[in-house]
Amino acid sequence: MTSENKTIHKNKYSNCLSDDFDIQSEYLDREVKVDVYWPQKMDNKEPMSLLFVNDGQDFQKMPFIDIFNKLLGDDALHPLMIVGIHCSAERRLEYGTADVLDFMNRGSRAKYHRKFLLLELIPHIMRQYGLKEVKEISYAGFSLGGLTAIDVAWKYPNIFTKVGVFSGSFWWRLRDLHDGYKEETDRIMHNLIRNGSYHPGLKFFFQTGNLDEKMDRNNNGIIDSIDDTLSLINELVEKGYSRDEDIKYFEMPDGRHDVPTWARSFPVFLKWGWGIPYTKNEKLSKT
Repeated sequence: MTSENKTIHKNKYSNCLSDDFDIQSEYLDREVKVDVYWPQKMDNKEPMSLLFVNDGQDFQKMPFIDIFNKLLGDDALHPLMIVGIHCSAERRLEYGTADVLDFMNRGSRAKYHRKFLLLELIPHIMRQYGLKEVKEISYAGFSLGGLTAIDVAWKYPNIFTKVGVFSGSFWWRLRDLHDGYKEETDRIMHNLIRNGSYHPGLKFFFQTGNLDEKMDRNNNGIIDSIDDTLSLINELVEKGYSRDEDIKYFEMPDGRHDVPTWARSFPVFLKWGWGIPYTKNEKLSKT
């Protein structure tokens, strides 16, 4: 059972609507703050898609509503409702790989966050906004929130169709670097993909930045965040996914591990996943 305190916002934006509410989660044993954004103008002929995003508190810092409002004003997206899930003070416990803890036992509550999403939040969004059916459900996140998103989507490909990972924490590992760590066997998400199965229809978006960090574990001249992401993509390709059709890799030369970088890359993600081939302005310029 869940309960919520819902606030409807009348915003200044002409193309999108937004809500926020607090939902009481039995699985997390706390209230979770949630922000919701969706188009003001709806095409009843096309069902809505849902996108859930971890670290939803970062949307306000972007600010995300400006990004979404512009894309909708340009008729750049198919119908899409975006749900930002705020993290708690226990972020490193609630995020991570739910079935495999890292070497410091972080991620110990990730299985409860997964249950919250699947069994409480998704059904609540469907009820609250009168969505009798949706076209698809996708999941995304920033840093550790991105690791969480791909972990859940990989386990439940029958529910999720697309995954977005921004500066993903693919360093998440079984051993400390100074305790016999081996690149080939100790990166947890790489192992999960390597030992998993190919799921037709599941697609992946990865963003990295050349200024994400300075660490280079294996001294190959590539920072770990990029190296780990490229290695994960290789695992997906080995599993049967197409680099061209199933995977989008977006590397930003000036990208950092911060909200402004993710704000600049988020429109690329949205257009990749839900973009309409030509915006109305582009159509006019072609006539």
